[in-house]
Amino acid sequence: MSENLYTFENEEYKNAYRHTAAHILAQATKRLFPDVKLAIGPAIADGFYYDFDTPETFTPETLELIEAEMRKICKEKLVLERFELSREDAIKKVEEQGESYKVELISDLPEDSIISFYKQGEFTDMCAGPHVDTTARIKANALKLTGCTGAYWRGDADKKMLQRVYGTCFMSKDELEEHLRRLEEAKQRDHRKLGRELDLFALYDEGPGFPFFFPKGMIIKNELINFWREEHRRAGYVEISTPLILNEELWHRSGHWDHYKNNMYFTKIDDADYAIKPMNCPGGMLAYKRRMWSYRELPVRMAELGIVHRHELSGALHGLMRVRCFTQDDAHLYMTPEHVPGEIEAAIDLAERIYNVFGFEYRVELSTRPDDFMGEIEVWNMAEKILEEVLIKKKINYRINPGDGAFYGPKIDFHLLDCLGRSWQCATLQLDFQMPERFELEYVGTDGEKHRPVMIHRTILGSMERFIAILTEHYAGAFPLWLAPVQVVVLPITERTHDYAESIADKLTLTGLRVEKDCRNEKIGFKIREAQLQKIPYMLVLGDKEAESGLVTVRKRLEGDIGAMPIDEFIGKLTEEISNRC
Repeated sequence: MSENLYTFENEEYKNAYRHTAAHILAQATKRLFPDVKLAIGPAIADGFYYDFDTPETFTPETLELIEAEMRKICKEKLVLERFELSREDAIKKVEEQGESYKVELISDLPEDSIISFYKQGEFTDMCAGPHVDTTARIKANALKLTGCTGAYWRGDADKKMLQRVYGTCFMSKDELEEHLRRLEEAKQRDHRKLGRELDLFALYDEGPGFPFFFPKGMIIKNELINFWREEHRRAGYVEISTPLILNEELWHRSGHWDHYKNNMYFTKIDDADYAIKPMNCPGGMLAYKRRMWSYRELPVRMAELGIVHRHELSGALHGLMRVRCFTQDDAHLYMTPEHVPGEIEAAIDLAERIYNVFGFEYRVELSTRPDDFMGEIEVWNMAEKILEEVLIKKKINYRINPGDGAFYGPKIDFHLLDCLGRSWQCATLQLDFQMPERFELEYVGTDGEKHRPVMIHRTILGSMERFIAILTEHYAGAFPLWLAPVQVVVLPITERTHDYAESIADKLTLTGLRVEKDCRNEKIGFKIREAQLQKIPYMLVLGDKEAESGLVTVRKRLEGDIGAMPIDEFIGKLTEEISNRC
């Protein structure tokens, strides 16, 4: 038996530990508020939550009371006992408890279902488990309720709004305190807060989920686009653009209608039904189908920065992380079967090169056949085997994410790890044998006959908007020089040096640097603090001494004063830093 069996290194134990904490949360809440009705309470990535139906509005003071009661329950060392009931008896039991939400959950299960329950002291909850053996396992001094939000029952906006209480727990007080420190750091790095403070982007009530980018934010977006284009040209991609609106029939043909119509927007043109595209794939396939291809021309790698629209529930929207309109850095690759392993490897290499520029580490998941898949199981098994063999060949550690593949093919997902250790799903690489069949894509093979190409769908940044949000939080708004909206600010100390400052700023601008001047009648210390708050990488402090000598005194964002130097030397330094994307 592994020595790590009862630690958080064991993912199953961590989930059971936090799942038990969710039950302790429910038990504590029922003790304090007996009329509360229970919904669901799972373990999640950083802790747990439980949904409650109660007329009480849970305030921070309420959460403190519940948290104190949870600690008592931990110290009571209550044993968790599992038992099972038939569906009929389970419904009777939860009806007796007055738990209407549990009745609904059980009623949706097949009639021959056996329902499991867990009992701890006076508290019993319907649950599939697993749990730890006793509440004593949960460290009373290492748990914390972190907040309360509204949540629709079963995520349906037409159903009742419940109160969702979030919490977290660890196996030691030190681990909890480190986690809370990171949460506080994450608040300071929140891209919504920094977007406002740095005048980059915003979302307004007039367009919920539809982001606005301001001039400084557009600089970041365009620099990322330029970088993306440069890397894709080097990797042998061509760029296309497909329409924002396409007719409804196309989405039936692609299969997206059956799997995605609830997330789509629709319109009528000339009395015909059209859809605003939620993804770029069908348009990309029409671009391939415009002519016949020879095997000698394959693989064809078509990249697209396509704007897509997806109808997200208002409660799911979150800054730039979850929006209704975004730019997806898509690519669709068409190839012969023989090309497939090499093209998957090359796409992984491209993702690695791009992520390395930003200093991101990542973990990889292989997502397999979902329940609502298209095509034959044999083809899916072959596709999954190909992806797995490439990951093994490249010695990439990965884990299986069963049932989370796209409806048309299995996929490799890249989850970026930022400077706070948080995980963000970005790149995806999907192997597709189904869409070429549905769209009757063809190429002429070595035998002179027509054949179906194999297709790879892939993104690297994922959503341009979401990636900018991730970068904003990763860098805490202090973007590297090549991405910084303002790269240099010129700070004259007195009015006497305004002309010199003007000439320096003009020279920097002519070299392509992004420059601002701060000629306000303020003390130099104030100007420096303002530049630091705006997280500008370089400040040039110009006084009488600098004007007389023709030098510039340079301050760097993190290092402070790095001394005086000729302007040409300073320009050369920045040019090299930008070319290396530092």
